[in-house]
Amino acid sequence: MKDATSIEPVKHNRWLRRAGIYAVLALALFLIGFIPMWLTARSRATELHQTQGELRLARMQNGLASAAIDARRAEYESARQAASRFFAESRAEIERGEGSALTQTQRDQLNSLLAPRDEIITLLARGDPVSADRLAEMYVSYRKSM
Repeated sequence: MKDATSIEPVKHNRWLRRAGIYAVLALALFLIGFIPMWLTARSRATELHQTQGELRLARMQNGLASAAIDARRAEYESARQAASRFFAESRAEIERGEGSALTQTQRDQLNSLLAPRDEIITLLARGDPVSADRLAEMYVSYRKSM
């Protein structure tokens, strides 16, 4: 004889199976939406990293050009500040190592450009007109190396 209790487990099993199927379908739909968004976000993060590197390089070049122009106009204090910023940003970019926007060759060339840092800052602090020529030469060397 069959009683009412033997029918309950069959209904319970069907409900569990349906719930499992719905859970798997929900997970599949989630992944179908998540994976393309994740790939897009990853490519955008790479583009952002590249753009930030290019921006750092442009700021360095602008800082050096600004220092050279200010020194030519006999605005030595603003030239000194711009040159100091250029040297600091250049040093930071070199110290980034492999995370830098520069190749190893460019880092080596930039490192050699930073050698007369103290001399140029001193010339600018004294208001020496020779500093304008030195900064202009440094700018040309920087452009060639980049």
